[in-house]
Amino acid sequence: MRLSRGRLVVPVAAAVAIAFADSSIVVLALPELYGRFHATIVGVSWVITAYNAAVGMTALGLVALANRVDGARLLGVGLILFLAASIGCALAGSLEFLIAARVVQGVGGALLLAGSLPVLAASTGSATAGVRVWILAGTFGLALGPALGGVLTQAFDWRAIFAAQAPVAALGLLGAARWRAKAIVEEGPRPSLARTQHANACLGLLSGALVGALFLAVLLVISVWSYSPIGGASIVSALPAAALAVRPLEARLAGVVAVGGGAALLAGGLVALALLPSARVGLVVWALALCGAGLGLALPVLSDAAVDLGAGLTRSGTLTVGARHLGLVVALALIAPLLASKVPAAGDRALLKGTAVLLDAPIGLDKKVPVALDLRGAFARAQVGETPDLTEPFNAHGARHDSALAAVRDRLAGAIEATITRATRAAFFVCAGFAGLALLVAAVFRRRVAA
Repeated sequence: MRLSRGRLVVPVAAAVAIAFADSSIVVLALPELYGRFHATIVGVSWVITAYNAAVGMTALGLVALANRVDGARLLGVGLILFLAASIGCALAGSLEFLIAARVVQGVGGALLLAGSLPVLAASTGSATAGVRVWILAGTFGLALGPALGGVLTQAFDWRAIFAAQAPVAALGLLGAARWRAKAIVEEGPRPSLARTQHANACLGLLSGALVGALFLAVLLVISVWSYSPIGGASIVSALPAAALAVRPLEARLAGVVAVGGGAALLAGGLVALALLPSARVGLVVWALALCGAGLGLALPVLSDAAVDLGAGLTRSGTLTVGARHLGLVVALALIAPLLASKVPAAGDRALLKGTAVLLDAPIGLDKKVPVALDLRGAFARAQVGETPDLTEPFNAHGARHDSALAAVRDRLAGAIEATITRATRAAFFVCAGFAGLALLVAAVFRRRVAA
């Protein structure tokens, strides 16, 4: 039994990582989803929001019952739902069906995340070791989500994101099916109620802040700057790389210092993204690295503080899952109206700037007129939520061989990118505000402990 328990750790930890990654794994596939389902950006955003809302509400609804349910059974039911819903998502023929399947996947994700914690604790023989595995898997699943989704989308298509999750859930389910012991762990001192409340509050706020790094920044790189999904994945990989790099430092710092420093780094990275003057990939990489370092410092400490190592392991784990995803949903709900109000107006300004660039260009009317007509069609597609390629009208009329036309193309693209990039500032500042509030909560809690 000891050997089989040890072998269960890897598939369960992988399922935990995938469940956390699903919060943002679809982001780099959003442009492809626009075109596939002829949807608006608001409609497609529900592919992300539906999952996070389902996880959050299910987890919070489960809190009162969590300690009465065997963790292994909870894990098994969650994996069954997650597996079935992942297959459903991969086979979706409409946006409505995909969103419905994501809701079911979110319910399964909440159940498997709640049940996996006591199972990992029992599998490792220690509540402390089990919690560490759960936290590590969740942290890197959340950070790696967008990059993994981008690679799968580029190599195959958006359906591969969900098809790849099914075997992971299936392996976890096979392991859970062979589990015979009750996954109940009673070990270690109970943290104070104030400590867990402040930790969950900080986790919810930092999760909301991460919407800026895991959603807004990715959309900016893909939808505005026209990078391919795998190109976007390479840029976003700065975030998990930085989170991994600071892990040794996090272990050496006092908990309050790690949380405060992590929140400050995350806020600083988001402010840097808000103040981007134009399409500067180098600056984005540095800003995302700051966000990743903040994630790597703060989330493990907060997750550890929020989880009760005593008999309340399942309940406290479920509560922290709910707090995290609630923060994500609240942030998405706040920034969606901002983007809806700012981006269309920015698109109109970008059209005017693009028109001025084209009119002033030193090229003949025989090229200006057809390019302008094609650009008008591209902007019309943008108004209904598609991601247009504004370089294609130029390339179709000879920009690849005409240096003058190519120069106009590059100037126009730069003007449009800079205009729309600045339109995302308010949303990035809102996300930075979430990190600032987390820093404030951590500071208040520190003063109370000191008193």
